[in-house]
Amino acid sequence: MRIFRRGIALIAVSALAGVTLAACGQSKDSDTADSGAGLVVGTTDKVVSIDPAGAYDNGSMTVQTQVYQYLLNFPAGSTELTPDAASKCDFDTPTTYVCTIKPGLKFANGNDLTASDVAFSFKRIVDINDPNGPASLLGNMKSVEATDDSTVTFTLNAENDQTFGQILVTSAGPIVDEETYPADKVMDDAAAVKAQGFSGPYTIGKYTKGQIAQFKANADYDGAYNKAKTKEITLTTYSDANNLKLDVQNGKIDVAWRSLTPTDIASLGKSDKVKVHQGAGGELRYIVFNMKTMPGDNDAQKLAIRQAMASSLDREELSTQVYKGTYTPAYSAVPQGQTGAVESFKDKYGDKPDKAAAKKLLDDAGVKTPVDIKLQYNTDHYGSSSTEEYNMVKRQLEDSGLFTVDLQSTEYVTYSEERVKDAYPMFQLGWFPDFPDADNYVTPFFAPNNFLQSHYNFAGDDNPVPEMTALLKSEATDPDKDSRIATLKKIQDLVADQIPILPLLTGAQVAVGGTDVEGLDETLDPAFKFRFTSLSKS
Repeated sequence: MRIFRRGIALIAVSALAGVTLAACGQSKDSDTADSGAGLVVGTTDKVVSIDPAGAYDNGSMTVQTQVYQYLLNFPAGSTELTPDAASKCDFDTPTTYVCTIKPGLKFANGNDLTASDVAFSFKRIVDINDPNGPASLLGNMKSVEATDDSTVTFTLNAENDQTFGQILVTSAGPIVDEETYPADKVMDDAAAVKAQGFSGPYTIGKYTKGQIAQFKANADYDGAYNKAKTKEITLTTYSDANNLKLDVQNGKIDVAWRSLTPTDIASLGKSDKVKVHQGAGGELRYIVFNMKTMPGDNDAQKLAIRQAMASSLDREELSTQVYKGTYTPAYSAVPQGQTGAVESFKDKYGDKPDKAAAKKLLDDAGVKTPVDIKLQYNTDHYGSSSTEEYNMVKRQLEDSGLFTVDLQSTEYVTYSEERVKDAYPMFQLGWFPDFPDADNYVTPFFAPNNFLQSHYNFAGDDNPVPEMTALLKSEATDPDKDSRIATLKKIQDLVADQIPILPLLTGAQVAVGGTDVEGLDETLDPAFKFRFTSLSKS
């Protein structure tokens, strides 16, 4: 799921249209959860930051979804934008988007939630501009201000932004308390929990980073979600997916949510103690190329290397051998099933390795072979099968005789810091969409000052891509469906030509729950929000 960046001078448009509208613990020495009251969810996802300004990842989003309000939100089972902290939001002019805040809202610490808090929340994300934050999503926000206690006005750079309403539901959208959150830096997790600047359906009680987060229902919540069906839910973090599988199978936890191995999912599907729940897909796994530090003496050689790699990989083998079909081949930045998706990489490079084509690309650019590649991946954020996946990528590339691959792995906390500091010439990322629209697979990746921070179309670098910027702006502001789809195809074709990322696989949402757990199917919907409010035990 999620992770990004941008700068205040961004000119690209970001994401979709306006609308009216009992504690348990985990030992530091073991992944085994202790039983206790309430409902327990296990995950291997790590939390980068509870503070929305400092995180754009799935683990952090899981926590933020429970404790913060947004102006608009997606109720369980729906992709219809619905008022949350706002009573209504809509365009006032083509470049002004206005939201009216519900009266009487409060944070858990007792402070009032007003339009001033909302404006503060969005402005600080852009001002802090954390490398792992979601500021890239706010590229079309020129300014935001509270015109009175109940009115927030967003001024946009581009007119008729067909995505801005949905941006308010993303990692850029949580509303924080301006009286407790600093304006110029990310608040650490312990301070955020102590501040209790939460107005969502849950607050956080006991919290130990990397181990447990205890959520307690917020009786004062007034928003788009239903009232919490379970008063206390504990999120337990696992470092080993095998222990996650064993604990859900043995009833030591109630739900396993990200990320079990494909083998474990298949095994659990045969058990009469649990039920495997599968929801709408959209997750993308891909390789990112750092345009400055990747091998190649010049831009032409670097492009040839990226294209030769695209011609040397067998996604079908990755899908069937590593993921047992739980992930399928991805031949575009936009997964199949999204409106406007095409398979540009298959059209340009084929669906099977072509050693002759790869060799010609390198020879024509004067690249000496074998090319030495340093490829970084992660095992504790994108699932334990990443090791098998990237070992297979290494083998496929080396089988061509054109590459030698130095494969390295790093824990995600370090990984998320180093990847934005040019430490990795090529590296793994995964994407769990913010909202159900093709724009969310292109604007955050390829707009100026994008989340990848790989020096593709990045302000201040020597390789801006004005064609991409213009296409992104066009698709996000075009009200005509057919014209917008045609523009999305051009964007995907340009990605296949330039290869800032190399898409590998796409997959569905999977959660495993005890047979007495209810509500999982309701929350595994195309809005990609895992809502604890839906969960209960019979």
